[in-house]
Amino acid sequence: MSHSSSSTLQEISNISNLPFLKIFEAQSEVGYILSPDLYILAVSDALLKETFTLREKVVGNYIFDVFPDNPGAPDALSTANLKSTFDYVLSEGKPHRLDAQRYDIADPENPGCFIEYYWNTNTVPILNSVGEVVCILHEAKNITKEENAKRQLKESQERERIALAQAEQQRLRLERLFEQAPAAFALLEGPDFVFKVLNKTYQQLFPGRKLMGLPLFEALPELKEQPVYDIIQHVYNTAETFEGKEVLAPMARYHGQPVEDLYWNFIYQALFDADGQVSGILIFSLDVTDFVKARQQVEKSAASLQELSRELEQRVEQRTQELRVVQGEAERQSKRLNSLFMQAPAAICILDGPDLVYELVNPGYAELFPERELLGKPILDALPELKDNKAYSTFREVYETGITHEEQELLIPFIRPEDGVLEDRYFRFIQQARYNDQEQVDGVVVFALEVTEQVKARKSEEASVQQLRLVTNSLPVLIGYLDRDERYGFANKAYEKWFPYKSEDLIGKKLREVIGEVPYQNVKEYIDRGLAGESVVFESRMPYRNDFVKYIHCCYVPDIRDGVVYGFYTLVTDITEQVVVRQALEESEHKAKAIAEMLAATNQELKLANDTLAKYNFELETRVQARTAELQKANKLLKKQIKENKKAEESLSESHTKLQALTKHLQVMREDERKYIARELHDELGQSFTALKIDLTLIMKKLTAGQMEKDLFYAELQSMMKTINTSITSVREIVATLRPTILDNFGLLSEIESQAQEFQKRTAIAMELNTSLKYIPLGQEASIEVFRIIQESITNIARHSEATEATITIDESDNHFRFAVTDNGKGMQADNLTKLRTFGLLGMQERADRIGATLTFDSMPEKGTKIVLKVPFTALVTV
Repeated sequence: MSHSSSSTLQEISNISNLPFLKIFEAQSEVGYILSPDLYILAVSDALLKETFTLREKVVGNYIFDVFPDNPGAPDALSTANLKSTFDYVLSEGKPHRLDAQRYDIADPENPGCFIEYYWNTNTVPILNSVGEVVCILHEAKNITKEENAKRQLKESQERERIALAQAEQQRLRLERLFEQAPAAFALLEGPDFVFKVLNKTYQQLFPGRKLMGLPLFEALPELKEQPVYDIIQHVYNTAETFEGKEVLAPMARYHGQPVEDLYWNFIYQALFDADGQVSGILIFSLDVTDFVKARQQVEKSAASLQELSRELEQRVEQRTQELRVVQGEAERQSKRLNSLFMQAPAAICILDGPDLVYELVNPGYAELFPERELLGKPILDALPELKDNKAYSTFREVYETGITHEEQELLIPFIRPEDGVLEDRYFRFIQQARYNDQEQVDGVVVFALEVTEQVKARKSEEASVQQLRLVTNSLPVLIGYLDRDERYGFANKAYEKWFPYKSEDLIGKKLREVIGEVPYQNVKEYIDRGLAGESVVFESRMPYRNDFVKYIHCCYVPDIRDGVVYGFYTLVTDITEQVVVRQALEESEHKAKAIAEMLAATNQELKLANDTLAKYNFELETRVQARTAELQKANKLLKKQIKENKKAEESLSESHTKLQALTKHLQVMREDERKYIARELHDELGQSFTALKIDLTLIMKKLTAGQMEKDLFYAELQSMMKTINTSITSVREIVATLRPTILDNFGLLSEIESQAQEFQKRTAIAMELNTSLKYIPLGQEASIEVFRIIQESITNIARHSEATEATITIDESDNHFRFAVTDNGKGMQADNLTKLRTFGLLGMQERADRIGATLTFDSMPEKGTKIVLKVPFTALVTV
């Protein structure tokens, strides 16, 4: 173990206020504490039990040496995932959770084998006062049984049944809550506010009056002329909730009786129908008449007390005059007081005048500052360290205002005489003004006590307690301390999730007051055993509230000092989910057992019937098998011969059909190319040569006639040169159609890009090329075959698809290039795709076969067509 991990363990072990390690080890949760370098500092007893390990074999060792990966389950990534969690918590200083992580445990009975386990884990950083991670708290919950149980539970029907039962139970609870609530509840329906529902408490407010089924202002007409009328109308029209505090609403409790002043606390809240419209009002009402009248009586009594107070002040003034008379006597006693000051065990001094000169210093005060001269010196000369300290400013305030000042533990650094080092010292003192005969302040009397050791001890204890609270507040377990009166002396933050109290507000409260009477009676016998000095572990169902029931696993650890039990520590773990799953599993197993018994009886009856039937069938099967064996053998040979003949015939027919289709397609392509060359030569070159011939004839005539000027001759030659250049371009385009020059010079990818651009120019179809490749390293012949397949694909799109958009996608995988051509056109029939007879598809397939590539077609009517060519790297080497 490293030095840092040892120091961290020592720091945690030094917590003196509560036995932290014993509490941690005794908790029912599986957990351990790690140092920042992932050495185990402490483990819970539950972890040792779950992992079949011993504390002396675990504590002090590297976590992944103690709990290695299972070689038989490399895909679980157990240590890798846990290491990532620890790295995150250490770097970010934030908690991290893993759900359903598989982490197998070594089988103690079979060396080299592992037991399959699943866990939910929560890793929490423990920070010091400056935010540094001093250790890691890792909690794990074994969910292996739950995972197995979930697999065995019935799925949808069982969950639905449970949900319906819970919904019905919740409805009944709400009805009981509504009926038994101490506050008055009523439900008013419609714009007339008709009483539809009201509980007993509301009816008891008006015991002699009929309410149910009547509109509010018909049942209680005296409310119509009061502010309540406008309030309830406003809530109904705006859906805004209204809360009234001590509202005066004069009403008659009995029908026909006089109206009396009644005060109410109430809430009017809108109710909504399925369409979100206000359909009524929900009333929560409480009669506070007695409370308001009692307070009014108290206010009257307070006025009487004020009168008495004035009389008392007059008596005090008279007494003050009498005290001034005896002041002279007090002065005569000052010498005697000085003598008492000098003999007093406390530190006392008297500072005189505005400079606060030491006039009297008793031995107790002098001992606070040995080797310093005090008497006759101003306080800042004797104790210069006070100049910028609060103590000196309070001296000035007392001297200037006459108001006594008290400090409980003020920090005043003083220089040690032996080495000159500034030392922190804490003092408790009272500064009180001294008055002269004219009732003017002429000095300050100081009563002082040094409390440095007490303050340092308290701060050390507070730091230890704070560190303990950081750890306990990080745990999901409810951790507390109860004294012999069953009052809380400590409670961690986990209590706040269960009870409506802050953890600090629980201090001093009795357990029965916090958890309620029924839960208290459930655990009373265990409390008595804990206070008797017995360690107690138990499970119990705890109905804390009507809507909050928990199953708990609880551990009581007695606090025994010098043989006396002062109380006990409590560790409460929520096991509700495990209990619910276990109960559901038990119920499922019970039903399955009943069904199995019924099936067993049925199977027995069927077995008897089957045995009888089998007896008769056996004789018949024996005869049939003997007769059919010879026929099956002969038929098998005949079928095999027919199948082979048919297969050969179909293969020959298919090859012949493909050959005819391919020959026809090649002939059509050849004729198309000839027509294209002839048309281009006629349309482009023929016209160009004719124009040149005409221009030359005109020039020759003008030259013969001597009518040709130099500038005109030059212009005619320029025009002829332009026509020649156009003809050359046309020739190049025709040649490029027969043999792609870009492919030869710049490679396949550049030629495909060029063809895509030309396709978009020639047609109204938007063409897009998608690829991340910079170059496609194919051989010359393979590139030509790929290019011709893509050229044939986009030609078919232009001629037959009726598409508006087309895309060429090129990418590569581990072992092949992939070329995909897609369009959004009308698609092709499935039988055409199967027989490969649609235009050039057969020729495309032949080209793909020559380079060892695979060609697939995917098309549906009105869904477009997709052609995918995959060219393997290994096939390209030999091309």
